[in-house]
Amino acid sequence: MSAPFPLSVVIVDDDELVAQSLRTILEARGNVRVAALGTKGAEAAALFNEHHPDIMLLDIRMPDLSGLAAGEAILAAHPKARIVFLTTFADDDYIVRALAIGARGYLIKQEARGLAEALHSVMEGQIVLGSDVTDRVSALIGQRLASGAGTALDSSPSHPDGNSQATPAFAEGLTQREHDIAELIAEGLDNREIAQTLFLSEGTVRNHISAILQKCGLRNRTQIAIAWWR
Repeated sequence: MSAPFPLSVVIVDDDELVAQSLRTILEARGNVRVAALGTKGAEAAALFNEHHPDIMLLDIRMPDLSGLAAGEAILAAHPKARIVFLTTFADDDYIVRALAIGARGYLIKQEARGLAEALHSVMEGQIVLGSDVTDRVSALIGQRLASGAGTALDSSPSHPDGNSQATPAFAEGLTQREHDIAELIAEGLDNREIAQTLFLSEGTVRNHISAILQKCGLRNRTQIAIAWWR
């Protein structure tokens, strides 16, 4: 469900023409209001503090301060801030760092026509990824598995006494059920699939995920997956 009022967005992109074009695209349907534009990464924190937007849309490569550094600084001061990166680069290092710091999205500029819908999805609690980015995340997990990191499903998660891989350090304080759910998140299963695998309701799975996030100091399920494979 879309927000009842236009969601507010601040855009920071060092190409002023691109920033203006993004404003035009986002405001075309009347359900997004661009509160401000910035052209320097160093401006991002001040613009966030001034406008308190629903979503901060940041380019990644900027000459003075990268969008990643700007986003990290904003999230350090405002942990609930919604940061979405919009870039031309589906770079593995950028993707991993963006998701690790708690970004709510990593989108590619060539897909900007669907940007407004993606931002409304962020407001509904989703993590949004461009199609190329989704492919890269899947490839990164596949590479990790192929390199010998092990698979989280070597033994059934519903049998805690099985010989599964060593528990990652971040998960050592979890209950067995939370550990099982973290494993399955790392394997890419959604809540419905996890519920079916562990014979739980989806509501119970969501409650366990909330507990995992709180115990581990993480912001979203993507961070759980990244932390598991580190």
